[in-house]
Amino acid sequence: MTTPRRRFALVFALFASCFTLGAQAQLIDKKALSLAEARKALIAATEEARKSNVNAVIAVVDDGGFLVAYEKADKAGRISTDVAIGKARAAALFRRSTAGLEEAVPKRPAMVTIPDQVLLQGGMPISVDGEVIGGVGVSGGSPQQDEVIAAAGANAVGVKR
Repeated sequence: MTTPRRRFALVFALFASCFTLGAQAQLIDKKALSLAEARKALIAATEEARKSNVNAVIAVVDDGGFLVAYEKADKAGRISTDVAIGKARAAALFRRSTAGLEEAVPKRPAMVTIPDQVLLQGGMPISVDGEVIGGVGVSGGSPQQDEVIAAAGANAVGVKR
């Protein structure tokens, strides 16, 4: 036999569980960089590098800084691969152009100790509807050329700069 107290406790527990299930079931909708979009950025950046006569390495990463697409020109410098990937990571994770990050380094020199990121001009975030979904990093030209090439890639997918 159940007592009124036990019955009340059971009904209360069932009632309360309805509210906690609703709170646990809420998920965040998030845009993600697809391989097709990363390739689109890569193609646009490669075309800009070709027009500028720059032997560039171009890297496209997702919002977590993980490499999605990559291309290295035949005559690109050996160190350019790591630099391009580091610029792309920094742009995606800091959610801003690496040119702005480079300017911040003299005020905050400890920023250069962040692993696997390169805080030099030539990295651009890819933004869609105000949300950063990745980054493009370029190495091989002058800082200004790298920036223009990276912007071409980012603009092919996201917001125009």
